[in-house]
Amino acid sequence: MTVKQSAWTGMLPVDDTALYVTDTGGSGPPVVYLNGAYADQSHWRRVIAELGSDYRHITYDERARGKSKRSADYSFEACLRDLDAVLKTRGVDRPVLVGWSLGGILAWHWADRNPDHVLGAVIVDAFPVGVTDEAGQEHIRKMFRRLRLLFPILARFGLAARMTADQHAEFNIEANEIAAASVPVIERLTCPVWFVMATGDSLGTKNGEMEQGRTVLDPILARNPNIKVSAKVASNHSKILRNDSPAVAQAVRELLAAHGRTVG
Repeated sequence: MTVKQSAWTGMLPVDDTALYVTDTGGSGPPVVYLNGAYADQSHWRRVIAELGSDYRHITYDERARGKSKRSADYSFEACLRDLDAVLKTRGVDRPVLVGWSLGGILAWHWADRNPDHVLGAVIVDAFPVGVTDEAGQEHIRKMFRRLRLLFPILARFGLAARMTADQHAEFNIEANEIAAASVPVIERLTCPVWFVMATGDSLGTKNGEMEQGRTVLDPILARNPNIKVSAKVASNHSKILRNDSPAVAQAVRELLAAHGRTVG
């Protein structure tokens, strides 16, 4: 028998900061949503609406995003600790992790480290490719410095963090390095990990760079039967949650059905 959990929204203290967390409660399967690098939890509204109230939806804003507080530590390891804290505090074991962009990278690393405590993951347009050379890293730094005056405006729409330009850039560079080194991680995953892939380029990429990066998954699909592409949709990386939320929701349903858990 599944125990019905109470809904809760509030601030969760973690390290030197506090995260804004929303838990819809209920007795349905827990689905935990992991945001893009500078996004807040508002981007998941359409996916949550598609799945409906038969699921327990847990969203949160990462450090310096949305309503969460600033921190002295914006590392990838801090992101992993934040996810640990959210799951522990909300009493969640074996969730489905749904991660977009950076959130997808976070999902497959957390699943790799905690194979007995995750039901599976839906990865929304993230793949194990990243900029690692010095020229590319300097390009990232220059791009964020050019955008620095827009950050306060973009943050209101869940598109930037309350960080300096250099903090934005260094976080992005680390994420690129971790993504680029992730092929062995994905290849050894033992839980089902289903990808929903976008099409075309996005901010900071051009000339088919994103599409070329997505092909890195092809040999991984051949080697690990737990990995599959659930759908490839027409939207680009930035618009996929807004325009193709039904495909993301369907991947969650199908992943749960593969475990014999039909909902609704």
